[in-house]
Amino acid sequence: MVTKELILRMAEKQKNEILRSPMNLEVNREGLQNIHSPIPQFVRIITGIRRCGKSTFVCQDMKNRCGNAFYLNFDEPALSEFDSNSFLILDEAIADYRKKYGSSNELFFDEIQIISGWETYVSSKLKEGNLVTVTGSNASLLSQELGTRLTGRHLDYELFPFSYNEFCTFLKKQKNAESFEEYIFKGGFPEFLNYRQSQILTQLFDDIIFRDIVVRYGIKDSKSLRTLAVYLCSNCGNLVTGTKLSAQLGLKTTATILEYLSFLEQSYLFSFVPKFSHSAKAQSVNPKKVYSIDSGMAANISVSSSKDIGRLFENAVFCKIRRETKNIWYYSESSFECDFLYGASTVPEKAVQACLELTNENREREVRGIVETCRKFNNLEGFIVTLNQSDTIEYDGMTVNVVKATDFF
Repeated sequence: MVTKELILRMAEKQKNEILRSPMNLEVNREGLQNIHSPIPQFVRIITGIRRCGKSTFVCQDMKNRCGNAFYLNFDEPALSEFDSNSFLILDEAIADYRKKYGSSNELFFDEIQIISGWETYVSSKLKEGNLVTVTGSNASLLSQELGTRLTGRHLDYELFPFSYNEFCTFLKKQKNAESFEEYIFKGGFPEFLNYRQSQILTQLFDDIIFRDIVVRYGIKDSKSLRTLAVYLCSNCGNLVTGTKLSAQLGLKTTATILEYLSFLEQSYLFSFVPKFSHSAKAQSVNPKKVYSIDSGMAANISVSSSKDIGRLFENAVFCKIRRETKNIWYYSESSFECDFLYGASTVPEKAVQACLELTNENREREVRGIVETCRKFNNLEGFIVTLNQSDTIEYDGMTVNVVKATDFF
């Protein structure tokens, strides 16, 4: 049974755990500078994969602005019986908390979207004059559900695992090819980098599969979902379709596979990059390239017999671009292809080839791919990103810049 006393006890316990965590003080997250302070009548929504640093955001935000704010994480076993009828009790707990600690009008709710009717409750808190921040690990539930009640009344932000710069700061590494290669295989999840136990990534992977997807969406065949997720980790950078995945893995129907892929993307585990086309229909039917949220997780979960550093390098480049924008595509014609087109809007602004090392064997293919793509899209700015090479190449009347990963990142 959920009581006022239980909520107060959990709120104090959770807040103390966040504020006392030494890991929350070691790295000033790059993404935090883009997250503005909450404003009246707008819910501030912070989403990101589990364990990527949302608690760090809460910690640093509270320390800098509002140390006496009320914080509650609903993804807590002790609160498993919390339902829509418990919101009245939550109101009483907040009132008592404010009497004890001060009259801050700020509220932080973590994973509140798992409670039915949460959007109505948050709406009521805004109308009462509260400044509300909602954090959670699902990209779709937060913004879509809140939008049904507060159209245009929410400001969305995303957080990701450590960038390469944050990785170097956290581990006190020099920025060079050696540390970048280490970043490719270890990735950016803070707890894994701190303790170096591969089981941490495996457990996180399973928590996302089972807690964020299986339980939330009532999936009965959890084994098939996990098999699919492991396969995707083993094939980052490759083209996938629902039909081929269904045939290759022997998993249910194509419709079910597509539903699973949607759930995996909403949980931030994977992104599926479409082929650029001016036709929305063409983008939807063409195969998509799959990328993991973190190259370190992909490397640790993959069952591939060979750890393909080139594939993981491309995944790391994708993650860097994904931090900047959601508008990412690949492009290909019969005679050339380009790994990434991206921009702030639906119009491509930059083109990037991810190539671990330019060699005599691949140089023509990689350079031509970027040149033809840039020319196709009215001379876009284009780069070839490599592990440790920099150069300026003249090709067919165009100049191609080759940049080291440490510079690009």
